[in-house]
Amino acid sequence: MAQLFITTRMGDCHELEVEEGLSVMEALRDAGIDELLALCGGCLSCATCHVFVTPEDKGTIGPMSQDEEDLLDSSSCRTAESRLACQLRFDGSVDALRIRIAPED
Repeated sequence: MAQLFITTRMGDCHELEVEEGLSVMEALRDAGIDELLALCGGCLSCATCHVFVTPEDKGTIGPMSQDEEDLLDSSSCRTAESRLACQLRFDGSVDALRIRIAPED
């Protein structure tokens, strides 16, 4: 299992153990952290699961697809650390990940 450290919009911190194969979005949903709307359910057709990956962890996750890049372009809160939580999967290559939930657009 991997560790997921979450900082919510209100500054609350949570730590979750995440099973391999789940996305960050699924882990947050399953834990009852409802700040992410995730309207498309993880189908990569909205940007309502926007999160910021800490700079220290950015190099441990896979690259962004062009579709994810295009969706994030619509966010006024986009930064260099922006990712969509539905696209961040725990595939066994990441032991721990630290994220902050992005402000709502």
